[in-house]
Amino acid sequence: MSQLFEPITVGRDELPNRLFMAPMTRSRADGEGRVGDLVAEYYAQRASAGLIITEGVQPSVRGQGYINTPGLHSAEQVEAWRKVTDAVHAEGGHIYAQIMHTGRIGHPSLYPDGGLPVAPSAIASGQSLFDGSGMVPHPVPREMTSADIAEALDDFASAARNAITAGFDGVELHGANGYLIHQFLADGANQRTDEYGGGADGRARFAAEAVAAVADTIGAERTALRVSPGNTFNGITETDSLGQHLALLAAIPNQSELAFLHVVGMGPREHAERLRKEWAGTFVYNPAAGLDTAPAIQAREEDLADAVSLGAAWLANPDLDARIKAGGPFNEPDSATFYGGDHRGYTDYPTLGA
Repeated sequence: MSQLFEPITVGRDELPNRLFMAPMTRSRADGEGRVGDLVAEYYAQRASAGLIITEGVQPSVRGQGYINTPGLHSAEQVEAWRKVTDAVHAEGGHIYAQIMHTGRIGHPSLYPDGGLPVAPSAIASGQSLFDGSGMVPHPVPREMTSADIAEALDDFASAARNAITAGFDGVELHGANGYLIHQFLADGANQRTDEYGGGADGRARFAAEAVAAVADTIGAERTALRVSPGNTFNGITETDSLGQHLALLAAIPNQSELAFLHVVGMGPREHAERLRKEWAGTFVYNPAAGLDTAPAIQAREEDLADAVSLGAAWLANPDLDARIKAGGPFNEPDSATFYGGDHRGYTDYPTLGA
């Protein structure tokens, strides 16, 4: 367990431990995509994590996929996030913004123009969205043109620039869980025949270009990427998930210069082990084990990863590091308050001292 609490250098930052807080959608922004004081309190409570990675933040209006999720594409949103980063830094913490374009996981009700969500191909997810009153199916998205792809890449870069302006220590691109970058990687969602499809190398191109666009804008040392090979969330199907992700890694030339690669262990452990072997830089692993902290501790002890991330365990335990050191006990997360609402199930989980 001691290996979990060794310091680590990630990009520009010296982090106090290797126990990261994974990104989790909480849907507590306002209707304009702005976060408030409650969000600042929530993240500041968890500043003892080696690194906090925020919930997914949309880089553009069309990048939104859920109600009440935050953005980083307006001056007002940037100013609102500054309260969060200031609060975390005041507690001695470090925080990255996760930039998440949801692609086809969107709905016309989310966009002022009532338009369709965009995706690599005009293939619906088969999933549904909660629009505030009930569940509605995702529509067939509009296939992205070359101009749409260029615009999305610009949006990633612009949101990354805004994140640094807002005080974040870096950004993580969300290339997992069936959102836009993952949609380009997955042959079930991407049936293009141009340079962004047609094979593993073509399907990897958008993700690699997104990483390059952000790294060129804010520096590679402040740029990270999250992937989830084998993950079928949001209607994703992949014929050869490991092969596709190996093609992605091969398309990223400056691996050792990037902050980290963040792999979610949704597929066989062997996939993560292979990606770890092929990745030249810092490797972060999320065992997707819910409240169970043992797989994360084991992954670090066996050197499967340089650092590990946990989600639900941090959600319910703002002092998770202290609880792991003490051997528990651990608060149970309340799934009824995961998305939306007030402080209940958000900032009211007790610490050991309380």
